[in-house]
Amino acid sequence: MGIDLLVEAMPTAAGFWDPETDEELLCVDVHDETPDVKSFTFVSPARKQFDFRAGQYFKFEPGLDNEDDGRCYSISSSPLRKNAITITVKRVPGGKVSNWLHDNLIPNMVVRASGPLGRFIRPVAQKFLFLSGGSGITPVMSMARELADTVASTDVVFVHAGRSPKDLIFRDEAAELARRTRGFRLVLLPEDIENELCWPGISGRISREFLSLAAPDIADRIVMCCGPAPFMAVARNISAELGVSLSNYYEESFDAALVDEFAMPLSEAIETKSFRVEFSKQGKSVEVRADQTVLSCAKKSSVRIPSSCANGICGTCKSRLLSGAVDMKHEGGIRQREIDAGFFLPCCSKPLSDLVIER
Repeated sequence: MGIDLLVEAMPTAAGFWDPETDEELLCVDVHDETPDVKSFTFVSPARKQFDFRAGQYFKFEPGLDNEDDGRCYSISSSPLRKNAITITVKRVPGGKVSNWLHDNLIPNMVVRASGPLGRFIRPVAQKFLFLSGGSGITPVMSMARELADTVASTDVVFVHAGRSPKDLIFRDEAAELARRTRGFRLVLLPEDIENELCWPGISGRISREFLSLAAPDIADRIVMCCGPAPFMAVARNISAELGVSLSNYYEESFDAALVDEFAMPLSEAIETKSFRVEFSKQGKSVEVRADQTVLSCAKKSSVRIPSSCANGICGTCKSRLLSGAVDMKHEGGIRQREIDAGFFLPCCSKPLSDLVIER
């Protein structure tokens, strides 16, 4: 039975998944996409429906060694198909969670997860450039599937880059979407064609010349970009050179890139307090100014805290605060009941006093 028929045959949904209280997903299908990429489809054990936006993700916590093994994976399925969600995961050399998913997760297994999370959401606009590299295709594929499901009038150029033709995730489905969706154009860019000698298009890496050909009117489009950090850095620079304004450029990444603190005027810096932040398990302490986040200073002092988004979105850095108070401005990466239990997110928290953290 196909996955769509399998999900449709399940009992009627009992309400909607609640990000504050629901935390278990039941795997119902595992599907090979490429030699090192698999898609995993989940339903709610209580048969609840999912309300998410294309581009959002779930944080998965399989509990392999400890509570710090959470990883974030974008939803690749359409948000209009609410009975299930699908994530598409690339096997990463040395990747603890991705390798575990590939080697162990099978239908009828239950995993712990939280979400939906994230702000990589397509704005209201007429013209888009979806730009993805490798497994970064997952959130923009969710957007493409949504557009196909709505049968909406659209103007999308979808550029996807990969190592070789066999590594182009969703290659056949994306081509089918382009065939049956008006205003949808697909451009595939393998870096090397390897043994596919009849490859009909260009090969190589993204460049200014390539994007000028793929989307001559790129300056008039909203760019939605996702992929490895080096790919996005190149895409960002090229897009700017071709006239894409910063307000029209959106990107998604789960690489924890710490942003340097902005320099303050000397008069303000003199008045800014500093607090002692102690990490009880590691026996380390650092000085953190009231205008700095706990995570940024911890990383600079080689304190080990797992992190991903660095913006209060994913919850990977979640830690227990043993004493002290913080000013936390998160974006959904922590639940209220976790805050009530004494947890906080160092990535988006600034100290209001001396702190002791269970790390």
